[in-house]
Amino acid sequence: MAHVRGQSVTGWVRDRASRPVLLAALATGLLLTAVSSRYGWERDELYFAMLRPAWGYVDQPPLVPLLAHGLSSVVDAVWFVRIPATVAAMATVVVVALVCRELGGSERATAWTAWLTAGTSAVLGFGHVLLTNVFDLATWTLICLLVIRAELRRRPRLWVAAGVVAGLSTYAKWLVVWLLVGVVVGIVVAGPRDLLRSRAAVLGGAVAVVLSAPNLLYQLTHGLPQLRMGAALSAHNAGEVRWFMWVLLLVILGPVLVPIWVRGAVDLWQRPEWRAVRFLVPATIFVILATFVAGAQPTYPTPMLLVLLAAGMAARADRIVGRLGVRALLTVNAAVAVVASLPLLPVGVVGSTPIPAMNATVADQIGWPAYVAEVEAAVATLDPSERHTTVVLASNYGEAGALTRLGRDLPPIVSGHNSLGELGPPPVTATTVVVVGGQARIASRWFTTCAVVGHLDNRVDVDTEEQGDPIAVCRGLARPWRELWPQIQHLD
Repeated sequence: MAHVRGQSVTGWVRDRASRPVLLAALATGLLLTAVSSRYGWERDELYFAMLRPAWGYVDQPPLVPLLAHGLSSVVDAVWFVRIPATVAAMATVVVVALVCRELGGSERATAWTAWLTAGTSAVLGFGHVLLTNVFDLATWTLICLLVIRAELRRRPRLWVAAGVVAGLSTYAKWLVVWLLVGVVVGIVVAGPRDLLRSRAAVLGGAVAVVLSAPNLLYQLTHGLPQLRMGAALSAHNAGEVRWFMWVLLLVILGPVLVPIWVRGAVDLWQRPEWRAVRFLVPATIFVILATFVAGAQPTYPTPMLLVLLAAGMAARADRIVGRLGVRALLTVNAAVAVVASLPLLPVGVVGSTPIPAMNATVADQIGWPAYVAEVEAAVATLDPSERHTTVVLASNYGEAGALTRLGRDLPPIVSGHNSLGELGPPPVTATTVVVVGGQARIASRWFTTCAVVGHLDNRVDVDTEEQGDPIAVCRGLARPWRELWPQIQHLD
């Protein structure tokens, strides 16, 4: 394994060895940009874009909603809103390749690591839409790169840099705390335990706390909403997550890459030259077990798998890519990821494929204009005299975001879902309610009369969360709004 001990990252960028890596990152960005507008807005993007800037929300730290709202205010186009996700995906490709390099990977190994990373469903699927996941990929792998460099090159000040990245990443998602706890657990299990008393490592932790303080203050002064949100996700998802997580570990980077990252974990633990950073193996195990116990989202361990992939390539790239058959399998792995992760197929045939079941973000980009048109048709049936006392109640934030962004001449849009529920109930004058989505099935509990006037249909047979849900026109409040609203609010 060749390793350029004295070369800085900037020096590497100017070196010929960086060209395949930068080319892989550029290809990733070009591909994501080329297909960015193919299907349309994803449900979370619609939600984030309608949230006003704040220090935090019941289900999110402030960064991603701020980006979505701010960018959509400048250019109201989905490709523009997705630029930060594209940049984060490109950065992930480079950072994972640099992890391979730091572990002594050859130029060939580093280049292949970049291209393999670029061809995963993790990078392509997360990088295609503006969600929090892609920022986890970039920041977690960068933290691991910095601590690997700190220990293998004996540059302890890089622990402070890792603390800076960790502190800032809390503004995208608090999940980075799992990584930090995992690193501490890993050091206790695998050493070197002197790190727990290291001035640089302790200072890095302190910097992370200081930088995250405004975000933490919001949580403390608002009743720790992220804990409530996590509990709600676990209550709704835990049963499925706890078995599907194990499946996702095998497919999120592609089945062909599983032997490489598994071998990377073994090598990272066993190789004497990597002993100083083998704590990353129990850190990965901790994140996997925490995901299983919490039962919130199955994708959480993904960044650590990329680090293990880099380790596997650093140790064994020549054996892996030296065989023509293996290279063919790696190419097929990337091709499958491209088709499954990106909106390449005509929208009319997506419903006849397994892609919506495999990748929920694909389904969550389809059907919004059709759904909005059906709600507009329902509103048009109302007597004009009712319009000033009418609101549209969306059952989830995707529906609320779509109606807000794509709707024309609609009454005010309200929803009890997640942070939208925190905005409070409609005015007391609202006595006619067009209920959209799943809550229309139970709306008779809240109003004196309800009549179903239509159903949501994306007309391309894609099984989405909304497909087939009713649209109901309800009149007359069973109780005042202030009493009904807590029943309408929900976290999931």
